[in-house]
Amino acid sequence: MSESRYCEVADLAEAKSELDEIRHHLHRHPELSYEEADTSDFVADKLTGWGYDVTRNIGGHGLVASLKAGTSARTVGVRADMDALPIKEETGLDYASIHDGKMHACGHDGHTAVLLGAAQHLAKTRRFDGTVHLIFQPAEETGYDSGAQRMIADGLFERFPCEAIFGLHNHPGVPAGTFGFRAGPMMAAADRVKVRIHGRGGHAARPHLTIDPVVVGSSIVMALQTIVSRNVDPNEAAVVTVGSFRAGHAPNVIPEDAVLEMSVRSFSPEVRDTLEQRIRTIVAAQAEAYGAKAEIDFIRGYPVLINSEAETEFARNVAEELVGPEHVIAPFPPMSGSEDFAYYLQQRPGCFFRLGNGAGRPMLHSAHYDFNDENLTIGAAFWTRLVERFLSKEQA
Repeated sequence: MSESRYCEVADLAEAKSELDEIRHHLHRHPELSYEEADTSDFVADKLTGWGYDVTRNIGGHGLVASLKAGTSARTVGVRADMDALPIKEETGLDYASIHDGKMHACGHDGHTAVLLGAAQHLAKTRRFDGTVHLIFQPAEETGYDSGAQRMIADGLFERFPCEAIFGLHNHPGVPAGTFGFRAGPMMAAADRVKVRIHGRGGHAARPHLTIDPVVVGSSIVMALQTIVSRNVDPNEAAVVTVGSFRAGHAPNVIPEDAVLEMSVRSFSPEVRDTLEQRIRTIVAAQAEAYGAKAEIDFIRGYPVLINSEAETEFARNVAEELVGPEHVIAPFPPMSGSEDFAYYLQQRPGCFFRLGNGAGRPMLHSAHYDFNDENLTIGAAFWTRLVERFLSKEQA
């Protein structure tokens, strides 16, 4: 490989079979959030064997693999998530999960394998000037109190300085090897709300002697529909979804209590605050109007994921060099899903992007999902080239 050029996809061709084996091993042995002990051991062993300085047990089973080349003091971070989901796999693959009720249904096995592929190639070629920190993170799937939060609290950026940080997620429905970039808000904040309505139960034949929590809850559900339509700027995006309504067990009994649970999503801190304020007001007012009481547990999940302009443009350029502009979508549409990479972007500039997992393939979090192995060498070549370009003398 000429010293004058950066990594190409073809440079990873010889590693394809090994990357397949790594990915299939990870898929076969999924571990849930904060249980990734064996996965972390497997990843650490690979990295140590390739000459990385590996630091373990950061924010749980998280680890950082550091490699320095040249004399520059510049640094860059690249992150992959490692945890699986509590889903019973139904793919029928010969490398399907051996742990019943657990599977890699979101592709974190692929994300980890891709970054390991880049790690191996970077260690072999060392055609960069500075220090790369490869971040293997636990517990992305928790929704709150996530691995990113715990790694940051454990001194991630103080111990492993990063001028910028980058991450990816596969995206079913988009052709494999196609990259998607968007500067600014790209993924939504996701909050959870649980409302417990306290009424007064009784006989269904004597409703006048009760305070029916089912009626109160129904009124709350309908009133919540006005928030997005009447309290949020039409040019902004927001979602308030009541996904669970539980009350009673018998048709002739008015229950004492009812429970609503909802998902709330937004793309700006201001809209997020508005949604919380209006939900609290509507729930309290509706309950009071019927003589009931309501308790609200509002759990703030991941914040809005906001990509920085310069780093997104840089990553997009790297992708266009690697696969051609015809395989790059920019701007990529914003998504109402959430991602704890947002916490890293609150601390450092960077970019989180999408990599197509194939048109017509099962969606994320499906029991039939599988990461597309076509992306292993493409993703590994991208991470290698990004590090080489970011830590090049020309970039400095």
